[in-house]
Amino acid sequence: MLIGKVVGSVVSTRKCDSLVGNKFMIIEPLDEMKKSGARLVAVDKIGAGIGEVVLVSTGSAARVGTGMSDAPVDAAIVGIIDEGIGLE
Repeated sequence: MLIGKVVGSVVSTRKCDSLVGNKFMIIEPLDEMKKSGARLVAVDKIGAGIGEVVLVSTGSAARVGTGMSDAPVDAAIVGIIDEGIGLE
């Protein structure tokens, strides 16, 4: 898992049937969490908004955590962080 900030959203009018009805957000991992320095797109099943700090599950855990075990999901927002020690 990683912690990041929601910096934008993605609109896709055509997508895999298993992804229809889902919101996609662009996540900027916090500096301490960056592996490659790249942003990522995550499925948002909990209603996070731009500017919020979120907990993101990646890999197969993202599919399990969202109940989308048959969907092509590699990252999912699984929590909105209210506060945390060491977070900006």
